[in-house]
Amino acid sequence: MIRTGWIGGVDGMTTGLPALPPDDAADAPDREDAPGGVPPWPSWFLNGGPYVLLSIGAALSAVSADALMSAAEKRAAIALTGGALALQVWWSLAGRRRRPRGPAQQLYCLLRWAAGFALTWCNPLFAVYALLGYFDAERLLPRRLVRPALFATAVTMAGSNIGGLPPAGGAQWLGFAALLALHAGLALGFDRMAVTEAGHAASKAAAMADLRRANIRLTQALQENAGLHAQLLLQAREAGVADERGRLAAEIHDTLAQGLTGIIAQLQAAADGSDLATTRDHVQRASALARHSLGEARRSVQDLGPGQLEHDPLPAALEKIVKVWSAETGVRGEFTVTGEVEPLHAEIEAALLRIAQEALANVARHAGARRTGVTLSFMDDEVSLDVRDDGSGFDPSAPPVRDGGGLGGGFGLTGMRARAERVAGTLVLESAPGLGTALSAQVPLVRHD
Repeated sequence: MIRTGWIGGVDGMTTGLPALPPDDAADAPDREDAPGGVPPWPSWFLNGGPYVLLSIGAALSAVSADALMSAAEKRAAIALTGGALALQVWWSLAGRRRRPRGPAQQLYCLLRWAAGFALTWCNPLFAVYALLGYFDAERLLPRRLVRPALFATAVTMAGSNIGGLPPAGGAQWLGFAALLALHAGLALGFDRMAVTEAGHAASKAAAMADLRRANIRLTQALQENAGLHAQLLLQAREAGVADERGRLAAEIHDTLAQGLTGIIAQLQAAADGSDLATTRDHVQRASALARHSLGEARRSVQDLGPGQLEHDPLPAALEKIVKVWSAETGVRGEFTVTGEVEPLHAEIEAALLRIAQEALANVARHAGARRTGVTLSFMDDEVSLDVRDDGSGFDPSAPPVRDGGGLGGGFGLTGMRARAERVAGTLVLESAPGLGTALSAQVPLVRHD
């Protein structure tokens, strides 16, 4: 029997391809995501759609049964419709609880396609039921079976479009081939577009996830940096406090303590003397030491450099200090400069001058020396200050005592070493009992700007 074809099925088929309707946010909780990021269909359609389409196909077939179907085809269509309905009821009750895209889903799709193909063979209008293959292949089947399932559905739809299967003649076979190419091309083309779009969406999602993780790491790093910054500020403050304490301690030791020691010595000498002129001389020296110590105390509080360097360069200031010290102590003092004299940075000059003052004070108090030499040496990249005496010396390895041991000992040696290290220098001490003491401070040659 030659059947009049349902040629309009191409348009109906294209509405079912995975070009897919927009995802409505209100239905999102009731949907199942399709693999590859293809937008899913509403669950009410996936659950009730097969019943609706099967009913529409059965109604259309009943209306056109006398024109398009033989008696055997009518009986087969009734049986196949009941089988398709039973298949759908089974799937609604039990099949959907099976493992996603597992064997149960694959069997369901195969049986449903077979039922749709057979029904379309009986009556081309049953193709409305076969359209289901375009809608949920992505959701039910593994990725490797999606395109074969779409092609199988395209075969059913092309057979429906030519008026039913099998084609009656050569012209219908050519029409079937052309329609199959059209259906398959559209189905597979839209599927490829959907997969490509899904890949882009997955890449964007991965990029967004990486960006969120990077933002989290950045936030954590900023928090850690804020904590480290606060810790560094605290440490810098503590270091500044400690450095200032060390500076003031060194200044007090090198100026006030030495000045007070000299004042006490002069007053003691004045008290022990019987000659009025000698007593007056000691008192005047004590007064001068007191004024000098007061000035140095003020300079220390204001963090100014030594007063001796205010008007004289370092070599001249050291020479004056050695002469005054020699006159006050009665110890022969010699000062020597070697190398090409250059103006030094104020911190370098202050450190060397204070080291020289402390070294000479220790010689006067403890060494019992008859002669002392001070040498200032300018070299290519460093300046060296050497102080030597021929006094009693001491054992540098022995535990230091307060202000004891010639050039070293107690806070004096510690303060001198700290001053040298503060300007990136070093201090070396050599001594032995009965052999005198030699002290050498080396600091970088940093020129005055």
